Amino acid sequence: MDEEDDGADSSVDEADSRADSSAQPDEETDESADDAPMPGVPDPESEESDVPEDVQKYARFTKMDGAQYDRVNEFLRDRTYVTAREWAIARLCSDFRTETGVEMTKIGENLPELVPFMTDTYSPQAVNQARSSFEEKVRKSGATFLYGAMCDFFTAEELDDVMYESTEVAKFLLEVEGVDLSVEDELEAEERISSVMREVREASQELREQEEE
Repeated sequence: MDEEDDGADSSVDEADSRADSSAQPDEETDESADDAPMPGVPDPESEESDVPEDVQKYARFTKMDGAQYDRVNEFLRDRTYVTAREWAIARLCSDFRTETGVEMTKIGENLPELVPFMTDTYSPQAVNQARSSFEEKVRKSGATFLYGAMCDFFTAEELDDVMYESTEVAKFLLEVEGVDLSVEDELEAEERISSVMREVREASQELREQEEE
């Protein structure tokens, strides 16, 4: 009787073992099915690979993470003539310039990845429009400033104050972009700018005196 029981137990154990082994492929199949991409759902890894490597590594505006466009735009409009859109795209056009020109398409398609406060993509035409607008404003501002310096509207001390304020704003924007300016570089740049403006003022004064004679 005991031998029959032992034989029955052995048969049950073998049956359980075969059942377990037959169940394992199903579990592996389920796991592989979980890993497979769902139909109609984009694969995150493939989406990441669509972003160019130089765009992924671009870290110019990391200090602006979490910033809102309106706040950035308000700050710029209080201190300059350019908008946040023009500022960002002007910098990108400088950084993504090749021997054949500016990579307008790459900038526009990856604008939200490149600049934290820009939430929409741009067409190449829109990028070029912002770039042209920035250039036009810089040229007009430069002509206005230079005329103010040459027409004797400002005294030498007032002109130095204007240059100091302008330099501080420009340095702040560069620092926000991630440019590391040493104290020595800042002082050297300020001295060179002041020296040039003094020469401009002196030359314009001599020119006016010659015309009066």
